[in-house]
Amino acid sequence: MRSTEGTGQVAENPVLLEGIRVVDLTTVVFGPYATQIMADLGADVIKVEAPGIGDAFRWSARAAVTPGMAPAWMALNRGKKSVALDLKDEGDRAVMLDLLRDADVFVVNVRGKALERIGLDYEALKAINPGLIYVHCVGFGHDGPYADLQAYDDVIQAATGTATLLPRVDGNPRPRYLPSLIADKVAGLHAAYAAMAAIVHKQRTGEGQRVEVPMFEVFSSFMLLEHLGGLTFDPPNGPAGYPRQVDPDRQPFPTADGWISIVAYTDDAWIRIFTLLGQPDFLDQEHLSTPQLRLKAQPELYQAIARFTPALPTAELLARCHAAQIPAQAVRDLADVMNDPHLQETGFFRRREHPVEGAYFEQAAPVRFEVSEIGKSVSFPPLAGADSEEIRAYGWQAFPGTKDG
Repeated sequence: MRSTEGTGQVAENPVLLEGIRVVDLTTVVFGPYATQIMADLGADVIKVEAPGIGDAFRWSARAAVTPGMAPAWMALNRGKKSVALDLKDEGDRAVMLDLLRDADVFVVNVRGKALERIGLDYEALKAINPGLIYVHCVGFGHDGPYADLQAYDDVIQAATGTATLLPRVDGNPRPRYLPSLIADKVAGLHAAYAAMAAIVHKQRTGEGQRVEVPMFEVFSSFMLLEHLGGLTFDPPNGPAGYPRQVDPDRQPFPTADGWISIVAYTDDAWIRIFTLLGQPDFLDQEHLSTPQLRLKAQPELYQAIARFTPALPTAELLARCHAAQIPAQAVRDLADVMNDPHLQETGFFRRREHPVEGAYFEQAAPVRFEVSEIGKSVSFPPLAGADSEEIRAYGWQAFPGTKDG
């Protein structure tokens, strides 16, 4: 059982993945997000980086102190140790193989042919560690015609039809990306749960295995759950796209001093909404007088709400919605989310003092477990290769609570 950080005392309740050893040979977001989740859950994670530049995502934005410590990189790599290895060098490759020989999980996003050239393909590693869980984060599944192509978030948003969602909403025909690394992050979540499922299988059977996580297939599944729409049936009974999500009128509503999101998900919610807006007779109109008619007239209802909401300030409208049990929240600017009272009260943002980078805000692990406190004692995001000397000397014994003596 691992000692609690900095105290030398043994924790009462072991964290969930305590003792699980993960080698992370990934860059940017997809793989690092998966290993970040495992680190938060207590796994020992060694991040292998190229000497010098390290993970390219280190350079994705301006650092506070040290070049190569971009804010998004820091958000994805806490709780890990970093070792700089040149995997074309025989000595460094031997260090890597030593780590993998005693690892439980290997998460990698290098393409297959390159892995074979340096002896890190699954079959080669299975020979030295039959119990290894080999999680291959790829752009496209190995058995399709795109198998050897590169994939980034933009490419996947384009290929999955995601870039055509906004045109369906606003009528501007130009395809556009959703302004988030959403495909990378969704794929990272799938890689994390796949790795943990394989860990459970190994604990039951002793078997390791190869796990392929293809971003294209993952994000196609994610987006098409609702957006396959009428194409679900053969023959189709309607177009692609979930109508509720691509309705141009179902958008935040203007208020006297801002914007608000109001959700009418059931028919009785429409009645409550127009009542709290001071328009209780609006739905008495003949063409809106039954649930079936209101269902067909939803665009008109959204348009009507947008006409009435500007008469009220956001705070008053929000209070009326909550009192009437209507889901609603004020539209908050991205830069103001840190001031949200709920996130402040729940401790979602934690101010920490990085030993090199100084003060910064870290986001808490977003899930909670009754008997295991996770993510609060993880180490700081490391400088590139910061733990190289220690890992070369001690390997997995470099982690707290495991080094001899």
